[in-house]
Amino acid sequence: MSEHIGHLINGEIHADSTQTQAVFNPATGEQCAVVGMASKETVSQAICAAKAAYPAWRNTPPAARAQVMYRFKLLLEQNQDKICELISREHGKVLSDAKGELARGIENVEFACGIPELLKGEHSRNVGRNIDAWSEFQPLGVVAGITPFNFPAMVPLWMWPSAIMCGNTFILKPSERDPASVLYIAQLAEEAGLPPGVLNVVNGGADVVNQLIDDDAIQAVSFVGSTPIAEAIYNRASEKGKRCQALGGAKNHAVIMPDADLDNVTSALMGAAYGSCGQRCMAISVAVAVGDKVADALVNKLKPQIEALKVGPGNDNTNEMGPLITAAQKDKVAAYVTQAVEQGAEIIVDGRTIVVPGFEAGFFFGGTLFDKVTPEMTIYQEEVFGPVLVVVRVDTLEDAVALINEHEYGNGTCIFTRDGEASRYFSDQVMVGMVGINVPLPVPVSYHSFGGWKRSLFGDLHAYGPDSVRFYTRRKAITQRWPSGGVKDGTLFSFPSL
Repeated sequence: MSEHIGHLINGEIHADSTQTQAVFNPATGEQCAVVGMASKETVSQAICAAKAAYPAWRNTPPAARAQVMYRFKLLLEQNQDKICELISREHGKVLSDAKGELARGIENVEFACGIPELLKGEHSRNVGRNIDAWSEFQPLGVVAGITPFNFPAMVPLWMWPSAIMCGNTFILKPSERDPASVLYIAQLAEEAGLPPGVLNVVNGGADVVNQLIDDDAIQAVSFVGSTPIAEAIYNRASEKGKRCQALGGAKNHAVIMPDADLDNVTSALMGAAYGSCGQRCMAISVAVAVGDKVADALVNKLKPQIEALKVGPGNDNTNEMGPLITAAQKDKVAAYVTQAVEQGAEIIVDGRTIVVPGFEAGFFFGGTLFDKVTPEMTIYQEEVFGPVLVVVRVDTLEDAVALINEHEYGNGTCIFTRDGEASRYFSDQVMVGMVGINVPLPVPVSYHSFGGWKRSLFGDLHAYGPDSVRFYTRRKAITQRWPSGGVKDGTLFSFPSL
């Protein structure tokens, strides 16, 4: 019998078996669990639990909240093997990728432990006669997060640790494709001492998302996923008067200059393009070669390494790349590759025909490389979300920057060069939110913030880091007068003055 994955509401697991959805092991193609899809009543129970828990949690001293977070961090570290096994089983990524994901999530928990420092506010004495003024950052109330399948541990840890450290209570709606690690991590938080109702987890589809957005109790919504859904969620939440940050899709370019060390570039691109089977919003999917000589040399170096990629189930530590998340995603990536060939792209390595012995029913797709891709081709324009890297040739750095700036997405980008002038020009002129200089995946550390530009982000504030504190709090300015005893200055005013 398959494992049944339920919801966490007010500290208890709820089965809610009226409707379920199968969860598959992408390496075998076999069902490994079923997940309950929350009914309207179940979502309402989660909202009520978060509302009920909010007053006491809001008034819990920030240092006491931090103690819970410290214990939670320790439990994550102690249970990392089990968490990573769950991620690999349901997502398919190799264990080394899963461990890297969890490590970045733990970094965000570490940042959350220090949030009391960022909640201190400001104070000014005697802004007017006998008048003091200060500002403080107060929590919003009940907030919600909707997270994607590709980072089931890390992305939720971008959201709820910061949110609850700011004094909010949280409802998390993870991807129904790989929910087990999310639920297990939430249970670890309660084991660390998080009071019931502060963090609730509900599984489901679009109906659950819409209910969370539409409910008046939900004050803010965080989302990570595709651009069409990000835009729809942002618009719907904004119409309801809610605060929203919605991170969307990407088409990340790596610019390779003539002076770049191509051995290092090749190694970097192998990890950045094919890690996690390309299912990353920060994956490099376009290599922009400046000059035909660079392009030819790059393709010649990439081809044998892509062909030598060891592809197989994620729980085998010798494998370098696992499967795609679903059969449908495999078919979608294959359709992009077929269309690119039809549109005239030159296929160098074709991943459509890969077979993993003993795992023929798995959702495997081999590393794929295209050369001589042009901007009008669909495979350049759209996010493939698979192990596909395309090479685009340009004549100059200025052409490369113009190419990137014309794309609708602006999530991440990087340049490989030894030239300081070129790197400075690139980082200054490129219209992208996260830029790497000889760093292929410029994901900010936890004490900075993550977010793109253009249609890669809807909302004003980025995810995690300092922006998360601003997103999950409201500034309140307070002006106070206590006249000195016995002083009768006769002044009456409603606005501070000298």
